[in-house]
Amino acid sequence: MATVKCELIKNFTSEEAVHHNKVSIIGTGSVGMACAISILLRGLTDELALVDVNEDKLKGETMDLQHGSPFMKMPTIVSSRDYLVTANSNLVVITAGARQEKGETRLNLVQRNVDIFKLMISSITQYSPRCKLIVVSNPVDILTYVTWKLSEFPPNRVIGSGCNLDTARFRFLIGRKLGIHSESCHGWVLGEHGDSSVPVWSGVNIAGVPLKDLNSDIGTDQDPEQWKNVHKDKVG
Repeated sequence: MATVKCELIKNFTSEEAVHHNKVSIIGTGSVGMACAISILLRGLTDELALVDVNEDKLKGETMDLQHGSPFMKMPTIVSSRDYLVTANSNLVVITAGARQEKGETRLNLVQRNVDIFKLMISSITQYSPRCKLIVVSNPVDILTYVTWKLSEFPPNRVIGSGCNLDTARFRFLIGRKLGIHSESCHGWVLGEHGDSSVPVWSGVNIAGVPLKDLNSDIGTDQDPEQWKNVHKDKVG
């Protein structure tokens, strides 16, 4: 007796779909899942692999993504504690690592995360020797360097998120202070991602209008409007 599936769907080929654009995310915490959702919403991949040491959390997060398939174009989503699931990835996003404790600086995280990365990077490169790596785990600047050394990849295949998040926060806070959308606010935060990052006030502009031309003391202690607090709020 034919099943409903057999009656409904006629296969014209026995070949399985070939995935040409695979992205893997290591770590399913808040940052990892935010990355996953962003990738899915933008339709950037046809296969998404998730890896985490917490099997119950991994299963739950995977099911949440899969159950959203009626509302968006959904690629194949796979997950496992085993890095084999990441095999043949084009891109691997690393968000896993030791959690920063209250009052702990990002630099104090280094040794704990280096030990984790030694095992993690070895497994990633074993199964995806041609992938590109994006490092998001903190302290991101140091761990990006560690990843590059451990992977032995060319420098252009190991990328850190750096101050992109700092810059996004900076632009939002400028827009909020001026009462305009952050899309019209342009400027960069450079240096280390964290407490020692540096806002480049000379390059801040609103729709092409440099704020330095309107307030020559912007970002300095002499600034009557105390714009430097925008960066302090970002760091805080």
